Amino acid sequence: MSMYKIGVVGDKDSVLAFKALGIDVYPVNDVEEARKTVDTMAARKYGVIFITEQVAQDLEETIERYNREMLPAIILIPSNQGTLNIGMKKISDNVEKAVGVNIL
Repeated sequence: MSMYKIGVVGDKDSVLAFKALGIDVYPVNDVEEARKTVDTMAARKYGVIFITEQVAQDLEETIERYNREMLPAIILIPSNQGTLNIGMKKISDNVEKAVGVNIL
């Protein structure tokens, strides 16, 4: 049985707190660096990758590519600047797809 890792990608101020929880932290400064980081994490068998919404809004293609795969699970989280409601919209869409109606 293999153990999968958990990591978080986003701006430095938003992701550093996750280090205290034992989660691997990857601060990024631009879109290309974020894309490379997510691809590297997926190749290194991360099971869950949290991405701040501010970073995720520029990585739609990369996130969609991994959403078609079983792993890694990409989960969008708000940054320290607040939420863009992208993560909640994705959850709502997935629930509607699974159940057939939006119960949220």
